Amino acid sequence: MSIEAEKKFGMRGIGGLGGNEDSHEHVSDTGCEGCAENYSCSYPLCGCCSDGSKKARDPSSTVYGRYQIMDDHTETLDECGDDFGFQLKQVGAHEKDVVLEGKALHDVNQGDEKEFQMLNSFPHDVGALANADTTHDRKSNGKLIDYNVDNDDEELRKEGYNIQPFPEEGDADDAYQLEDYGPINGDSQDLGATHIEEEDSETNVYLALRNFQKEYEIFDLRIIHRKNRTGFEENKDFPVVLNSVVAGRYYITEYLGSAAFSKVVQAHDLQMGMDICLKIIKNDKDFFDQSLDEIKLLKFVNKYDPADEHHILRLYDYFYYHEHLFIVTELLRANLYEFQKYNQESGSEVYFTLPRIQAIARQCLEALVYLHHLRIIHCDLKPENILIKSYSRCEIKVIDLGSSCFLLDNLSLYVQSRSYRAPEVILGLPYDQKIDIWSLGCILAELYTGDVLFPNEPVVMMLARMIGIIGPIDMEMLVLGQETPKYFTDDYDLYHKNEVTDQIEFLIPEKSSLESHLQASDTKFVDFLSYLLQINPRRRPTASEALQHQWLSFSYQ
Repeated sequence: MSIEAEKKFGMRGIGGLGGNEDSHEHVSDTGCEGCAENYSCSYPLCGCCSDGSKKARDPSSTVYGRYQIMDDHTETLDECGDDFGFQLKQVGAHEKDVVLEGKALHDVNQGDEKEFQMLNSFPHDVGALANADTTHDRKSNGKLIDYNVDNDDEELRKEGYNIQPFPEEGDADDAYQLEDYGPINGDSQDLGATHIEEEDSETNVYLALRNFQKEYEIFDLRIIHRKNRTGFEENKDFPVVLNSVVAGRYYITEYLGSAAFSKVVQAHDLQMGMDICLKIIKNDKDFFDQSLDEIKLLKFVNKYDPADEHHILRLYDYFYYHEHLFIVTELLRANLYEFQKYNQESGSEVYFTLPRIQAIARQCLEALVYLHHLRIIHCDLKPENILIKSYSRCEIKVIDLGSSCFLLDNLSLYVQSRSYRAPEVILGLPYDQKIDIWSLGCILAELYTGDVLFPNEPVVMMLARMIGIIGPIDMEMLVLGQETPKYFTDDYDLYHKNEVTDQIEFLIPEKSSLESHLQASDTKFVDFLSYLLQINPRRRPTASEALQHQWLSFSYQ
């Protein structure tokens, strides 16, 4: 791209967020009410439910947010154009003509164990507990998230990560004022027995507090409000006024756009003297909770990357103001989808050449290596969630951890935007960090061709296209998939119900290949994408393994 064209694009006021002129085809549906247990092998039996709520966002209007209510139901074939990538074969007039196998593969575990027992009595001297020489081995129930990862600090140091936490935000002991209420109703007790009971009580309280500190982390949320005012706001949307100051610190200079649950503006930090991105969350309980999760994860990943070396969005500040949650982050440029679209429509020199795609791939994998070492799955990697930091140096940042989860979380059945959704997620199988590798493969193919590899079509049609381009789905995945009966007969043939004729049709994938789809002469690049886009996650590489591929060390100079 020429310098003039780059400047022209920069004048569009993107700042990491495009306008609302067009909507990308990418759709995300997240939020299952069920769960899947943590697993140690590829396909163990686990528990989950379906019919979870589905949320997405308008990808053409986001900095690092993405939500909007959407419908994930299968569309009719007539709505999907003529180029299906498969053929249709009518097989019957009624759905009963196709016999499906119903599999109850998962044993649902409902509810977590109690984290610790509440105590009936409290010590006289809580301060003495801090110096007690009592040890306790915590037995994790596998359900709670340990954001402190104290036990992992040494391991992270060995991996080369700096252990430099945020400033302490208060001791857990200070959060609970423990008092001795004395005997109830003046009942007298034996002094010797009372002394023993008090010692046991002090030990139990110490263990409870110590266990709490290991399992939980506390962070403060600043609430900024007017004096002698309740702060009640009737409007769920914060009114954005240019050239106004928010919370006495952030001077709004430009409106960047909006999504279903937030508005985003560019502002100048009067205290630090720099431009920032200000995300304003709508006054809604669900959006508030989702954004708190993002704050927790951004704090966590920034904590172990103080030098900003791992290509993850930087969190600067967060606060509550006029009944709205505000998130302050670094200000970045356009996302990959917006910039590629502009590059194509402007007729400028092609920006996403193989050397630049190689640089983007390397940075994304480095970010994933870092996240995966912290046991985090991004869960929504796509072009809209990769923002450009520098056009000339082709530097990027991975954003939007709002859908991310820890491996120990209760994993949702529906994650990832549909066009970048891994086969194991589609089929309702247990998943891990390798779903991010699949998404990255789809992104790089899209950057090279300019077209989405697996367009946002009904899921069964995406499966047909996957099988045609990548290859068949392994039988073990089909047998164990919770969602397999939605798309495959008992003989594992793809089928679809025609909404117009109410008849069942088989979908026969048209044989193709990734090489023919890409039309790329660079065999190393094609081999790299084939490496990432393995249907079976057992054969798909980790982020660390992918970084060792020969294409990433090839020089185009």
